[in-house]
Amino acid sequence: MNTIDRTRLQSLLEQEEVLFHQNHPRSFELYTRAKRSLYGGVPMLWMIRWAGSFPIFVDHAKGAHFVDVDGNEYIDFCLGDTGAMTGHSPDKTLEAIKSQAEKGITLMLPFEDVISVGEELQRRFGLPYWQFALTATDANRFALRMARFITGRPKVLVFNYCYHGSVDETFITLDNEGTPGARPNNMGPQVDPRYTTKVIEFNDIGSLEIALSSGDVAAVLTEPVMTNIGIIHPAPEFHDWLRKLTRKYGTYLIIDETHTICAGPGGYTREHNLEPDFFTIGKPIAGGVPAAVYGFTDEVANRFEALLDKDDSDVGGIGGTLAGNALSIAAMKATFEHVLTEDFYKKAIKLQEYFTAGVQEVIAEFDLPWIVKQLGNRSEYWFQPAPPKNGGEAAANIDHELDRYMHLYALNRGILMTPFHNMALISPETTTQDVDQHTAVFREAVKSLM
Repeated sequence: MNTIDRTRLQSLLEQEEVLFHQNHPRSFELYTRAKRSLYGGVPMLWMIRWAGSFPIFVDHAKGAHFVDVDGNEYIDFCLGDTGAMTGHSPDKTLEAIKSQAEKGITLMLPFEDVISVGEELQRRFGLPYWQFALTATDANRFALRMARFITGRPKVLVFNYCYHGSVDETFITLDNEGTPGARPNNMGPQVDPRYTTKVIEFNDIGSLEIALSSGDVAAVLTEPVMTNIGIIHPAPEFHDWLRKLTRKYGTYLIIDETHTICAGPGGYTREHNLEPDFFTIGKPIAGGVPAAVYGFTDEVANRFEALLDKDDSDVGGIGGTLAGNALSIAAMKATFEHVLTEDFYKKAIKLQEYFTAGVQEVIAEFDLPWIVKQLGNRSEYWFQPAPPKNGGEAAANIDHELDRYMHLYALNRGILMTPFHNMALISPETTTQDVDQHTAVFREAVKSLM
């Protein structure tokens, strides 16, 4: 197999940075201004990690494309890291947002549409009871609180290098010797996660049983397929054993579908007939408007009801004043009804197969020790020769320099990939021509490194 020239990589990266500055003078001007009021010149800390030495500023976006303030047009395969998987400003969602905005944005009271959304959540995801949040982070936090409240158990279990938003308990990893500890650069944790959380590798059934057998784990929180450290599929029968063992040891199972909703209209859970006790999801379900939900079983609802003090339910650590607001509900109703449909997924998954095949052809053409993996309308390429079985294997093969070059090369040629990943999503408006453009740019980027 071929390998890339690392000395040449550094030189090429410097050239791409010069080109980036030349193509984005207005973005740089705004970035310089932003640094006087925004820390790092960005509204969210992680934006300092964009492939260029500053972020591009967007002028407008629609569907699968956007234009920056310098007039550069882009194909958007990032799509808000799933938040805009529906495409930017889908027409039906936009109509619902405009209509609801005129009637009230947040009320702190229910209205009829919230029932329609609850009924759709039942139908689509299979769980009987639902509650609302604004982010998947909060949905996961609330589900974990409920699980600990019901079971009286102090611990949760997650998988190495998982990602569930900014939930404190999940920022824990295994070192090279397999010893748990706070994830590197975990900023100011409320509590050392070793006191709250057990961590094992994904797909490790033996370690799972050992961890659960002590009877102190309230819940396992997991994506059905790991997505934030590459796409790591479950081993055969992993989910069967995960469900058997959690039930055996009285531990709740929380499935986080925030990214894996790419698998189909009901997420990976419905596609593969999983049976979680809790189901959480955020990001794309309201077409980009902040919204999230968490659902749970009859058994969870009954046990929770028996313990709940309704007089103090507003200060119990679950809920938020803006959660379930009228605007989010209206956007969610329209997005489920008109955008995240069976027809969308059929088209998008077929096009993602075409995207994946294009990347694979380039990898084979240049005989590179790289892989590309797909999950529904999501694909990601990875600079290692074999698919990782777990987060530890994936993390050990991260190549920050090569990631940065591939992103910046694509960005300079009108293609946005998801930052920190070589991940692409297909929206309802993505076209075959958009995919062909990515394949051509990907090929030229690889060729430049040979």
